[in-house]
Amino acid sequence: MIGFILRRLLQAVLVMLTISFASFVIQGKLGDPVTQMVGQNVTLAERAQLTESLGLNDPLLQQYARYLSDALSGDLGVSYYHKQATLAVIGDRLPATLELSFCALLIVLLTATPLGVFAAIRPRHILSRLIVIVSTLGLSVPIFVVAMFLVYFFAVEWQWLPSFGRGETHLLFGFWSSGLVTKDGLQHLLLPSVSLAFVLAPIFVRLIRAQMLEELDSDYVRYAWSKGIPAHRVYFVHALKNTMLPVITVGGIQVGTLIAYTILTETIFQWPGMGLLFMEAVSRVDAPLISAYLIVVGLIFVLINTLVDLIYLWVNPRVRIPGYGQ
Repeated sequence: MIGFILRRLLQAVLVMLTISFASFVIQGKLGDPVTQMVGQNVTLAERAQLTESLGLNDPLLQQYARYLSDALSGDLGVSYYHKQATLAVIGDRLPATLELSFCALLIVLLTATPLGVFAAIRPRHILSRLIVIVSTLGLSVPIFVVAMFLVYFFAVEWQWLPSFGRGETHLLFGFWSSGLVTKDGLQHLLLPSVSLAFVLAPIFVRLIRAQMLEELDSDYVRYAWSKGIPAHRVYFVHALKNTMLPVITVGGIQVGTLIAYTILTETIFQWPGMGLLFMEAVSRVDAPLISAYLIVVGLIFVLINTLVDLIYLWVNPRVRIPGYGQ
């Protein structure tokens, strides 16, 4: 088990090194940092002096080593537009994105699990067939189409919910600005979280249904039926438990992709999170902020996937067998 954990941690480090190098290269390709810092009204001699002082004439690997050293110490540069440390700017927007992702994932779990289980237990029921059809259509509908329909009906036509912004927030724990504790904040959160959940729910419904059908056709479930075990225990204790093993793996990956999906969702709903911040940074060619965003998002992906691996190790004892899961 220790060897498994060490391999996963080593893989995480290698992935982060790759992401950091890609971010460093991208930052160097997005315009001239000297021009971004001082503008056009400086002499060539002053430009050359500033370029030298910033180490931009050094070999590429030497610049990357300096960049990596600063990143490890928590310094990912200063935003050209915000004139603040990039991590501070991202930290201000991070709570909004995490709350949006958490609520979307909660909606997915509360809807996809019962629907997927029902569609597997009663595969010929008309509702099961409707679930399969709707989930198939859901995989084909782009998130911006879902978002526009939600805005049109719930915000424009019926005027039940706000269409943009984050609403009222309160400061929690002295640093976390949250909209989960206010009515206005929850109202603003509902449409973007449902829009985000609509994209992921069909994946989980189909996965849970397919895996549950496979488990219900397995030998140990037949043996449970032969022993006269009650149906609810067969379905929800024996079959569902093993159904959730691949769901954990896929779910961890999908949780990571939530961060990517929030770019579109936050842009449509003007949700002040990391996704909207990234789009603003791209439009302003704010290279340090773009680079820092990629590293932070990459770190979130790596942490989530590593955590999923450890959870899978805990719930699936076979992973502990030497050579299994390599």
